[in-house]
Amino acid sequence: MQKRNWTRRSFVRGGASAAAGFVVAPSLIPARALGQSHQPRPAALGGDPVRTQPYPAWPIIDGTDEDKLLDALRRREWCRLYGDITTRFEERWAEQLGVRFCTGVVNGTNALYAALNALEVGPGDEVLVPPYTFVATINAVLQQFALPVFVDSDVESFQLDAATLESAIGPETRCIMPVHLGGGVADMDAVSAAARRHQLSVIEDACQAHYAEWKGRRVGGLGDIGCFSFQASKILPCGEGGAIVTNSESLLDRFHAFQNNGRDRKTGTVFGYQYQGSNLRLTELQAALLLAQLDRFDEVCRRREENARHLEGMLREIPGITPARNHPNCTRNTYYLLMFRYDAREFADLPLGGFVSALGKEGIPVWQGYRPLNQEPFLKKTLESRAFRRVFSEQRLKRYWEQNHCPANDRLCRQGVFLQHQCLLGTRGEAEQVAEAIRKIHAHAEALNSA
Repeated sequence: MQKRNWTRRSFVRGGASAAAGFVVAPSLIPARALGQSHQPRPAALGGDPVRTQPYPAWPIIDGTDEDKLLDALRRREWCRLYGDITTRFEERWAEQLGVRFCTGVVNGTNALYAALNALEVGPGDEVLVPPYTFVATINAVLQQFALPVFVDSDVESFQLDAATLESAIGPETRCIMPVHLGGGVADMDAVSAAARRHQLSVIEDACQAHYAEWKGRRVGGLGDIGCFSFQASKILPCGEGGAIVTNSESLLDRFHAFQNNGRDRKTGTVFGYQYQGSNLRLTELQAALLLAQLDRFDEVCRRREENARHLEGMLREIPGITPARNHPNCTRNTYYLLMFRYDAREFADLPLGGFVSALGKEGIPVWQGYRPLNQEPFLKKTLESRAFRRVFSEQRLKRYWEQNHCPANDRLCRQGVFLQHQCLLGTRGEAEQVAEAIRKIHAHAEALNSA
């Protein structure tokens, strides 16, 4: 069989025992207890793969998407300065989230950048961030010549460990930027409480958490500013795109102006500038694709969530597999990623890379989770650059590296595995194939490790 080399982006493009007088169904017995003879050989050992057809290509499109995109195309008002589609999307997205204001931007990275700018985070400031996230969270802080100070991860939830926030707050801390990872939600009660005690701002990086909820409220409006991404892999995609939301009109004035070269949003003067700015405008074509999907978005989310919860229940029955835990106040996880931890000790010490590779050969595209951002070489290069050395003293940077330790996150990076959301959009049986494949690997882990 042809070898499959699954990567995150290539996938997104693709696309019985008796005892005590009763019988227990094989699916309820831990896989290793069944013995190798009761589990088919894994594809990595020459057996048949669990899944021979690829999962549906993403994004999924229908006639509504085509109609709205063609309508925007034919209007010839592709820039938001001339049309009204972006404005209509902004109003609709704000309404759906239960916030007052929304501004569309070119992507999620620049949503974070504009949010930091609106809060006047700049040279010499510190921003508290998790080390287990996509690099854009950190790059946005570095673009403002501020220090990203890492708060350790909660291994069980994969989210920022809010219990360690206090120890990371210092005199130069200006902002806390929790990331709602994978469709779950960080502990916003603890984050908000710490922010109030120390008079700090909160930016929610909700780029992976569209429609996720904390105590019944959708994320984005829980802090001062919320940021979203509509990049092609996201559950609400338009290729590239993003949005910034807030309940503060003064903050809206700042980031709305920033995305439009500093122009005042109220006067609309073409050559009048109230703030320093950039050009981060969402286009009418992107907004049209987003508007088209909103009518079916909640229904698609519900289907994915039901399959994810069912699959998580099956995964918990497999020794060595632990799905990420939702905080009790996370009332809705929309599962951009189904995340779980892999314990190699329960798989005959089969390395994480070998486990991921064996699953790929079963037709189940997963990948290892994030690497420790606080240890990435680019961070050291950046902080040793001329610009940062002009802003931060040698003593401050020395202290930064002495304090830059996240042991729980190091463990999480050795164990984390991601399953992409479109694997959860089919039938319940298709979702169950993920557990089926893992059970095969678990039963034959010793053979796989010595192959």
